[in-house]
Amino acid sequence: MNRIDRVTAILIQLQSKKIVKAQDIAERFNISLRTVYRDINTLQEAGVPVIGEAGLGYSIMDGYRLPPVMFTKEEAAAFLTAEKLIEKFTDTSTEASYKSAMYKVRAVLRSTEKDMLENIEEHIEVIRKVMPYNDSSVNNTLQNLLKSISEKKILNIHYSAFTSEEITQRDIEPIGIFYSNGYWHTIAFCRLRNDYRDFRTDRILRITFIDKTFDKEHPSLKTYLEQMDEKKELQTIVINVDGYAAKFLSVQKYYYGFFKEEKINDCVQMTFLTPYDDYFERWFITFADHAEIVSPDSLKIKLKTLVEKIQQKIS
Repeated sequence: MNRIDRVTAILIQLQSKKIVKAQDIAERFNISLRTVYRDINTLQEAGVPVIGEAGLGYSIMDGYRLPPVMFTKEEAAAFLTAEKLIEKFTDTSTEASYKSAMYKVRAVLRSTEKDMLENIEEHIEVIRKVMPYNDSSVNNTLQNLLKSISEKKILNIHYSAFTSEEITQRDIEPIGIFYSNGYWHTIAFCRLRNDYRDFRTDRILRITFIDKTFDKEHPSLKTYLEQMDEKKELQTIVINVDGYAAKFLSVQKYYYGFFKEEKINDCVQMTFLTPYDDYFERWFITFADHAEIVSPDSLKIKLKTLVEKIQQKIS
């Protein structure tokens, strides 16, 4: 990227947040802090009202706006690809909002970019083969959760827990949403349990705002998840898988704490770090005729017990 394009990109980045750290700019463009300072100075000399706050970062004076920026073909294609993903991986409300935004993006594209999108639109598809999003969930769940986080408003939900058929009503204070293993989740402070809980959004049957805000200082989602990882007692599991079966585990293994692997003779030795050995043993049994457990011995015993239970069921 030449310097003119980089300085323009920095200006756009400065408008994307209230305060942008010099280090963030340096990491994005792989440049030194000294170069960042020179580029910021260039913007200031060009009349852009960039304000530097010691120890914080840079901001642009309120009211300043960059004239409409044209998207490159690659950026336009990225928007289209994201639209295809959002159609399959979010709720109805989020999908509708993104489609509305895409109309605005398309409106500012040049004719060549518009033609390009029309030509490739029918050539991008996202196919979900496992764990589809549950369409029976409330169709504006994600948007309401994000609004709650932004405005610090308490939500009331009717929730069907995975471990029970009982439907409970709870007041929650969400701190973030994340997508994992085919489902959207929210981490929220549950006033019923007086603790943080992980709620799967497809199990939220009803969601409404109540006329209350919360002032409790919650951790960020990233901080909370990191703290939970630190609390988990990870168990090291080592297995040998023959070369034929190993290639079919390329994606699945990451759901079960995959850490590393190495080729040993005709097999692949895989090492996992997981707090969920019960889940691991049930996954392992699906390809057990092509593998063996190296360690720990406790997992071998648990697997043997599970196999005996299965034998009793089918004998």
